[in-house]
Amino acid sequence: MTVDVAGLAGALDGNAALQRRARLAALAFAVRADTAETTVRIGERVTVSSGRAGDAAFTLVASAAAWQAFASAVPAVGYQSLVGMQRMGHLRVEGDVLAWGRHMLFLEQLFATLRPSAAPAVAAAVGTPFIEPVVGRYLRLDLDGRPQRIYFEEAGPADGIPLLCLHTAGADGRQYRALLNDAEVTRRFRVIAFDLPWHGKSSPPAGFEAEAYRLTTDLYVDTVMAVSRALGLERPAVMGCSIGGRAVLHLALRHGGHFRAAIGLQSATHAEAGADPRLRDLGVLFRPDIHGQEAAAGTVACLIAPTSPAADRWETLWHYMQGGPAVFMGDLHYYFGEGDLRNTDLAGLDDKCPLYLLTGEYDLSATPELTAELARATGARHFEVMKGMGHFPMSENPAAFRGYLLPVLDRIAAEG
Repeated sequence: MTVDVAGLAGALDGNAALQRRARLAALAFAVRADTAETTVRIGERVTVSSGRAGDAAFTLVASAAAWQAFASAVPAVGYQSLVGMQRMGHLRVEGDVLAWGRHMLFLEQLFATLRPSAAPAVAAAVGTPFIEPVVGRYLRLDLDGRPQRIYFEEAGPADGIPLLCLHTAGADGRQYRALLNDAEVTRRFRVIAFDLPWHGKSSPPAGFEAEAYRLTTDLYVDTVMAVSRALGLERPAVMGCSIGGRAVLHLALRHGGHFRAAIGLQSATHAEAGADPRLRDLGVLFRPDIHGQEAAAGTVACLIAPTSPAADRWETLWHYMQGGPAVFMGDLHYYFGEGDLRNTDLAGLDDKCPLYLLTGEYDLSATPELTAELARATGARHFEVMKGMGHFPMSENPAAFRGYLLPVLDRIAAEG
């Protein structure tokens, strides 16, 4: 085996969170590289032994070359995580896939210790206490005949160019925290980020306990338009990521004249489910025997670039860990199915609404190839691959993201 799996034995050292999780895991699994097999047993300690034990719940199977690519300091696209390798077909899970799904995020942390040690994340000192220039409010409105209480945050001048920001599936408007605090942006733009109903601080509507949440195209578009009109936004620009990146396309198709521009982050006509869809199909995101929100974070961790700052990467995952039960799964109904645009004529969409597309190179879902295809189909006036970024550019690496976004905002402001 080209990767020293025995190194997992020290993975718990100095990490109280991993130590606590390991004590509760009581898990044995095997790792196979070509024909060599190793058993990893997790409890008070992590122990590694040669061969496959009979009580191993599952086996992680990959070539020796694939394991070596995973363990490199900066993994190539598709090798940045275990689930990423699974999605791309570089890794196969044999055995109890639910046991694998139950421990995904924990095992991602465990195996990441096989890579060369990175400098620990140290946040910059705040210094003198200050209040951020971000204002949070609640908007009351009726949406499709139901009263809603929608939370939004904003920053920037009241007469600035409105920039309406749409978060990703299962998350909320906190993903735009850095943009809301960027003085260069808020000098000209009124940045507004709201939480969809059922997300973040926007509670579900009355009677939610008797229904199963599912996001549809009509519901998404109607919600964005209702918020925009209720806030009195005149010719706003709209920017969305992931499901939001799909939504900006539906908004441009149906209401292109309402928006001065649409910025699609990780936009594509459809999403790639990956080589092994069992985690989604088996419902690990909503099972009584699995922490659904930790599983949600585990499924999206593979979409984050390995070079993204640790603090920003983990804050992005924290938002996923806090979502409501099955809300992420309800959003995926739109993302993987109902909101699919492959059979829609997108020719000339940029003429209806100026379209700017930015996609991270490490995204395994809305890949750069899919966004390039979208750019050709729509005639988008701008398409760029963001190097060293993944599926959540505005939250996983906001400092690098602004270098790609600011020129786009300059063009939008100049073109009126």
